[in-house]
Amino acid sequence: MKTVFIDCSPKNRLSASGFIVGMTSIFVSGTKKRMKLRTKADYENILKELEDADAVVFAMPLYVDGVPSHVLPFLREMEVWCKSNNPKIRVYTIANNGFIEGRQNEPLMQIMENFCIRSKIKWCGGLGIGGGVMMNVMRIMIVVVFAVTILNLILTGIDSGNFLDRNILLNFLKNVAEVLFFGCGIITFDIWIASYIR
Repeated sequence: MKTVFIDCSPKNRLSASGFIVGMTSIFVSGTKKRMKLRTKADYENILKELEDADAVVFAMPLYVDGVPSHVLPFLREMEVWCKSNNPKIRVYTIANNGFIEGRQNEPLMQIMENFCIRSKIKWCGGLGIGGGVMMNVMRIMIVVVFAVTILNLILTGIDSGNFLDRNILLNFLKNVAEVLFFGCGIITFDIWIASYIR
């Protein structure tokens, strides 16, 4: 089974959508291809990957209650491609927004469902995440925890000669777990799963 993950954020780096693609792809088995949709130059490569794909996952931010403007022309192009190639792909969407409520993504999900109907491909539902900006905070916190741990190991090693202090390493694992647990708790405070998931 081949799954194509499409990061639809207009940001070149450190986007919440990119983070979502990275985290989600870890839990999907089979062949995985991660792609970025930024400009018209990306269309051909993405459509080529969809030729033998079983599923496609769009990860995108919510912009003005809908999909980002640079994604709409791609959806039109993909609709034409789908009608001429008749692919048997399933479509999923993960949308994130700056609001606390994940349900704010519902209009975007309806747009994606309508796109699938017009393209004659299977809409399998979506996941709306509120507070998506917190994902970047999690990334920063993990780097800070890692840097503090390295500094502690070096200072302890210089002082005691033990550069791999077990307590410091266990503390590092505990701190990372806390960042992920509390960070994910904040992000998923109001995850809205599309009620029409098939």
